[in-house]
Amino acid sequence: MSFLQELEVAVAQGSAESRERALWYATDLLIVGRYTEDEIWMFGEIIGKLEQDIETATRARLSKLLARSDNAPFEVIKKLAFDDAIEIAGPVLRQSGRLDTRTLIANARSKSQDHLLAISKRRSLCEELTDELVVRGSQEVVRSVAKNDGACFSDTGILHMIKRSESDSILFEHLGHRRDIPRHVFQQMIAKASDNTKKRLERERPEAVNQIDNLVTDVTGALQSKFGPASKDYFDAKRQVAKQHQRGNLDQKQIFEYAQSHRVAEATVGLALLCSLPVDVVERVLLDKNHEIALILARALAFSWETTMALLFLGAPNHRISVNDLEAAKQEFAGLSAEMSRGVLEAYKLRKQTASLDFDDRRLPQLHAAK
Repeated sequence: MSFLQELEVAVAQGSAESRERALWYATDLLIVGRYTEDEIWMFGEIIGKLEQDIETATRARLSKLLARSDNAPFEVIKKLAFDDAIEIAGPVLRQSGRLDTRTLIANARSKSQDHLLAISKRRSLCEELTDELVVRGSQEVVRSVAKNDGACFSDTGILHMIKRSESDSILFEHLGHRRDIPRHVFQQMIAKASDNTKKRLERERPEAVNQIDNLVTDVTGALQSKFGPASKDYFDAKRQVAKQHQRGNLDQKQIFEYAQSHRVAEATVGLALLCSLPVDVVERVLLDKNHEIALILARALAFSWETTMALLFLGAPNHRISVNDLEAAKQEFAGLSAEMSRGVLEAYKLRKQTASLDFDDRRLPQLHAAK
């Protein structure tokens, strides 16, 4: 590596012109060659000295060249990434695979919004880095993150995005197009969407919107269950459970006892009262083969897995669930955020309130009217 010694001479004795020539010579050799990490470090020492005191345009060109190179010396790349001039920092922040997560997070916490915007355009973003961008970034940064298919979101990150999208229709639509947004979060978004936004999402993601509509639209006909909504059993259960609720005795323990005893009407009416939802909606949730909404309601009410499991068995055909399906439900339940579940429940109720409530005469009287 005698040429490195020659470069050292250029650093020590050369003019500005010769130093710049030496910089490009060293950079070209580094990019096209195959070197060990020790040799890359030596190149970095030389390039680091050569790039000092050169003009911004030259350093920006160096940044573009090294951003795409797997041989880029870490210390040089790091220095370029933390440069105040975005034309210098931008290329490596967007492209360099030599920047680790810790360095990128430090950059996101200390540099400008332009730096955050550059980071948001990386091919992939881990959850920890995405969280930093979502919390600290401007609307432009957050929109860029939402459009990045390589961005991974934590539950916290998703919640921040949802909150910020409430006043940003563009961000809302970017989120609506993401395939990795959990379905229960997507349900919350659709419930709050304006008519125009909902129509656009219906055109672009009809399968997702149809799934949600099937879960939240009102039931206008008779439901397939052991106790029809107009049956005497439900009216008796409604009267009895409403009294428990008025006395403050309706809680998780009571719901568990109803479910364990296969008292479908009492459990359904009890859940309806605790969730402030119509009985027919809760009944449909319990009978749905897709347990997702039942799990969300249980998590929103802070129920234990034991109580939740009892409710799932209650609504299952012949009160039986396969071991595999039960284990899958348990894992899904464990992964649900309580805060997010409460948000979905609120959106669920909002959808019910804003939808047409012109039911026919078969509809049950309001629960709060029970005596």
